[in-house]
Amino acid sequence: MDESSVRLGLFSSLYARLALGLVVLVLLLLAVNFIVMMNAGRLYLQELNQRLNRTLAANLIEANRLQIEDGHYDPAALEPIFHTYMVVNPSIEVYLLDAAGHILAFSAPTTKVKRKRVDLKPVSAFLGGDRHLPIVGDDPRDPNGRKVFSVAPVGPQGHPQGYLYVVLSGEQLDSDAAMLRNSYLLRVTLFGLAGVALFGLLTGLWLLFLITRRLRRLDLAMREFEAEDFAELPPLDNLDIRSGDELSRLAHTFRKMAERITAQVGALKQSDALRRELVANVSHDLRTPIASLQGYLETLLMKAETLSAEERHQYLHIAMRHCRRLGKLVSELFELAKLESGHTKLHREAFAPGELAQDIALKFQLLASSAGVHLDTEIPPNLPFVDADIGLIERVLENLLDNAIRHTPAGGRVTVSLTEDGNGVTIHVADSGEGIPAEELPHLFDRFYQVEKSQCGMGSGVGLGLAIVKRILELHAVTIDVSSALQIGTRFHFSLPVSA
Repeated sequence: MDESSVRLGLFSSLYARLALGLVVLVLLLLAVNFIVMMNAGRLYLQELNQRLNRTLAANLIEANRLQIEDGHYDPAALEPIFHTYMVVNPSIEVYLLDAAGHILAFSAPTTKVKRKRVDLKPVSAFLGGDRHLPIVGDDPRDPNGRKVFSVAPVGPQGHPQGYLYVVLSGEQLDSDAAMLRNSYLLRVTLFGLAGVALFGLLTGLWLLFLITRRLRRLDLAMREFEAEDFAELPPLDNLDIRSGDELSRLAHTFRKMAERITAQVGALKQSDALRRELVANVSHDLRTPIASLQGYLETLLMKAETLSAEERHQYLHIAMRHCRRLGKLVSELFELAKLESGHTKLHREAFAPGELAQDIALKFQLLASSAGVHLDTEIPPNLPFVDADIGLIERVLENLLDNAIRHTPAGGRVTVSLTEDGNGVTIHVADSGEGIPAEELPHLFDRFYQVEKSQCGMGSGVGLGLAIVKRILELHAVTIDVSSALQIGTRFHFSLPVSA
């Protein structure tokens, strides 16, 4: 593993990144705080020194009666100033300037002074009473240095002949300050500041650990959910969803999402199982009539000269029956696919449900008679009109009647009845067949579902008719109910809304 991948692994977690950010932030704040403290302390000392010694230069001039005339001064008057203040306060430096700022005399060795002139702009600001202290001026001992000072004009007021320029933090004070920076007190201060920063850093890391703990648990639950191929709910008991904060809402949302995904995965597995069963059932139901049709046609071709007219008619009649069965199955497949594609549009209209039921019963009367089944209708007079797609409702009644007649033994009865319940008209299709077991009823409207023959005596078929019925009624926002009892019969019923 190379160095870049190791580094990526170390900082791949949210906690590691937040911890790194906190460390960098604390160090940055520590550095900024140290710099600000040092600069603020320096500026504070400069301002304090300049305010306390603001009149120092003026007092020196008044006490020693210092005068300058035409650029000349009395060395005897200047010597006590240099000597006294260098002894009493060696941190200050005294300079005598002419009216242009040129240095005439100073209290330092000649080799120490690096400037010949001092800029008078800070001097003018100081003498003008500028309250924004500290004001720094040129340091004669440093070509690029600037320091706080006290200054006073020498000569008549308003027409100064020169200036007494006193540097308040001289070279000696800088040396002492450098020693102070390396002193024990400063080291203790720095160690104390570092200790406070370290304590704050450790406290912040601990708080980050507590805050991100629920995120780590949620991440673990998500990874376990992914490892189970989204088919099994992960353990969610340790995800606190009671505090109401953002993490709790995120955990709650994940729980709901996991439950929904699990349910959808289960539904997909069930759908896949049904699809496999569909393929098997459709293959069987298609293969049987195709094989029979092929067999009878081959028989007609091979024995055309030896078969009598009656036998040929019988073979053709059987082949035609299989063709009709095959055509019906293919038609139902296309019809169901169209209904489930979402492209079927309802053409609602008001119609009399009693007339529609009577017409369909007449259409199936011949089929019922040939099967030995009595087909009856019970339609009360003056039923209100209903609002629905008459063509699709006709298809629903046809499928229900066809299903009832096929699954009712000879001598049985199929009844179509209508009742009004105030807000709609309920249509019932009941038969006196063998009935359907209770455990089979929830799957009765599933596509390609077949009830076991041994349980109810039903014939073959892949169960597309009832699936079409359910889908048509779903398009109308109507549900169909079924009740059944073994050896008694089965009843289907649904309600259509009354037309306005």
